[in-house]
Amino acid sequence: MNKSALVLSVYVPTFLLAFGQGMTVPTLPLYVQQGFEESFSLISLVVAAAGIGTVVSDVPSGILLGKLGRRRAMLVGTGLIVLTSAGLAVAAAYWHLIVLRLGFGVGTALWNISRMTYLTEQTTLSNRGRALSAFGGISRFGTFAGPGVGGLMASFFGLSSPFLGAAALAFGAMVVSVAFVHDSSTTATRRGHKMRWSLLGEVARSHWKELTTAGAAQVFVQMIRQGRQIIVPLYGASLGLDVAAIGSIVSFSAAVDMSLFIPAGLVMDRFGRKFATVPSFVVMGLGMALIPLASDYTGLAVATAVIGLGNGLSSGSMFTLGADLAPKEAAAEFLGIWRFVGDVGSTGGPLVVGGVADLLGLSLAAVSLAGIGWLAAITLTLFVKETLGSEPVAEASA
Repeated sequence: MNKSALVLSVYVPTFLLAFGQGMTVPTLPLYVQQGFEESFSLISLVVAAAGIGTVVSDVPSGILLGKLGRRRAMLVGTGLIVLTSAGLAVAAAYWHLIVLRLGFGVGTALWNISRMTYLTEQTTLSNRGRALSAFGGISRFGTFAGPGVGGLMASFFGLSSPFLGAAALAFGAMVVSVAFVHDSSTTATRRGHKMRWSLLGEVARSHWKELTTAGAAQVFVQMIRQGRQIIVPLYGASLGLDVAAIGSIVSFSAAVDMSLFIPAGLVMDRFGRKFATVPSFVVMGLGMALIPLASDYTGLAVATAVIGLGNGLSSGSMFTLGADLAPKEAAAEFLGIWRFVGDVGSTGGPLVVGGVADLLGLSLAAVSLAGIGWLAAITLTLFVKETLGSEPVAEASA
């Protein structure tokens, strides 16, 4: 693994995109609530629409990667993120937000699959946890810095301004990708369209056990991770906090989160993947259960810090687990399915929050997410094998 090559080809663009996305975390729900719709369910649908776009694009992106190559896929993905982020700032109707967020999700899918495939090929079991936890840590660092900046921008320049900032950063990521990413896709990944779809079916048949057991854990994990991005801003607003205060709370949680990516990688590579992941989601569930007990800024900050602690312990864990399980000759196809499964959870998290909040209130929505986090820990403990120590067998032939 060439660490210096990963910095410019993977880590720098990842930071720019994560920073931009982080800028919109505390502002998007409030932007929708104040300018378009007040229903929690409809607000959640806008947040979740990016996940829906990603879900429907994950598997096709794995196939398309074999046709375009990683570099072109990255450029198309980041280009879509630029256009859709800028579009949110000038949207005139609620349905515009839905369409733009769906397009954002498509771009995210292309970006994610191309990056995951590259990192899978460049790492081995002995160093994969550290490389992918660093990947997750860089994302978390952007998420740490982004919300505070986004909240301040929204306070001074209006709720639409962070979307323009996010678009500018995504453009920077696209420029870096043009300059430093060189496509090293193998001949196997450039075979015919029909053959790749056939291989996709073979991968699904050969690895159905991993995709159902580990995949179920992945769904629960992503539900609590994404659900927190809507529950925290909305609960903060219900306490009377302004957007700058909410942004600082999200950033504080992300600071705790990002501080743990190096220990998380070392634990995964030394002791095993489950040794890091199971405790992490127990702690995340605990933090989510503390949110209904918060009555002011300090209480909400403490609850979200506990959530950040739990999430930091699992930095890069789902990426690492998917990379461990992926067959070498069909990594893009397997990871496309793996991302699809996880993004179902990412989409479901905000929808659960919105639906439960409309019916029973924000407090019970937080409690529901806590239960989902604990369910993730139970599933990982009982049904998912430890992947450290055995390379995946190439069961699907290209």
